[in-house]
Amino acid sequence: MQDMELVRHYAQNESESAFAELVRRYLNLVYSAALRQVRDPSLAEEVAQAVFIVLARKSRKLPANTVLSGWLLTATRYAASNQIRAAMRRTQREQEAFMQSSLDESAIMAWEQLAPLLDEAMASLNETDRNVIALRYFENKTAVEIATALHLTENTAQKRVSRALEKLRKNFNKRGLTVTTALIVGAVSANSVQAAPIGLAATISATAVKGSAVTTSTLTLVKGALKIMAWTKAKTAVVTGVVLLLAAGTTTVVVKESHRQSPPATDEAAIQQKRVAEAQFKQDSIQRITEGKDWAMTFLMYADAHHGQYPKTLAVVKAGNYVKDLSETNWEVVSSGQQRDFKNPAQTILLRDKEPRQAPDGSYFKAYAFVDGHSELARSTNDDFETLERERGFLSQPAGQ
Repeated sequence: MQDMELVRHYAQNESESAFAELVRRYLNLVYSAALRQVRDPSLAEEVAQAVFIVLARKSRKLPANTVLSGWLLTATRYAASNQIRAAMRRTQREQEAFMQSSLDESAIMAWEQLAPLLDEAMASLNETDRNVIALRYFENKTAVEIATALHLTENTAQKRVSRALEKLRKNFNKRGLTVTTALIVGAVSANSVQAAPIGLAATISATAVKGSAVTTSTLTLVKGALKIMAWTKAKTAVVTGVVLLLAAGTTTVVVKESHRQSPPATDEAAIQQKRVAEAQFKQDSIQRITEGKDWAMTFLMYADAHHGQYPKTLAVVKAGNYVKDLSETNWEVVSSGQQRDFKNPAQTILLRDKEPRQAPDGSYFKAYAFVDGHSELARSTNDDFETLERERGFLSQPAGQ
């Protein structure tokens, strides 16, 4: 039976065998996507359970033309994002590899560098592009099979795969990863789907279909994913921002190249001192842009609880117990107002550093968080960031406008 036939059979007859077959077909895909995002096998198992519970609950409402692999990748993104949000206060994950790849464009591309960015890049694609990539490189379908699934000609299917692949390449390049489409194909095809732990399929079938007891944290993921699905359906204008917002630890670094260079080191001690200073600055930058993303998330949570109204101050957010361990130091709120009034969320600054930080090479950096949820680390040769913001077309919406 085709995927959606199984979904319909389960929805209409509560067929455990039909649902078990869906789990068998797609568990590895879902588990692998979750593992890439939460970076912890046990958390990935929990996310996988949540995704298939969501599938069970949404089975009656899925359109007949749904590409299930693409839908499951999106659902995994939502559930993993909720897991990340719950875990971000408990642990600070190492992101040095990502930051190194973002700030050092000469670094060699490897799967370990691509993997943390893959699901965010997939989320940035439109539904058709995401589906063709999922079918071609996650499920290894042929052009003929893709054409059949999407009701296209074989030639059109091949062209859409090529266009979607090029969009992925550009997305990676924007994040400092110089990568060819051939490398993406090889890396994704070889590594994107890994075997899920033995026994997880049976556990998922029992919890999703039979209603067996699940942990509180799993139920929280289910509710969170369902809530985001409902939110994105109602507010399609900012769907990309929501997806990006919930991706902790995968932030964009925007660099305005500096022409100022550090004087050459004359001895080993100076070289070592420079390396230590650069490593510390990179680590501080990781913390800063991650903190900006976390603040942006709390602003979304606040707005969701206040009829779309974004707060005017950080203190208001902290007073509402939306966050307990984020620092207000050097942050300033730039934009406020109703969520629906932000015409260009991706370019509208939500928060930014009050004062720039100076890097070891003499250039200056400022962290920004935007209404759509992504964060950027902008670099300039001097501390005139007003000019940089104008040049990049950054927007602001002060309270009352």
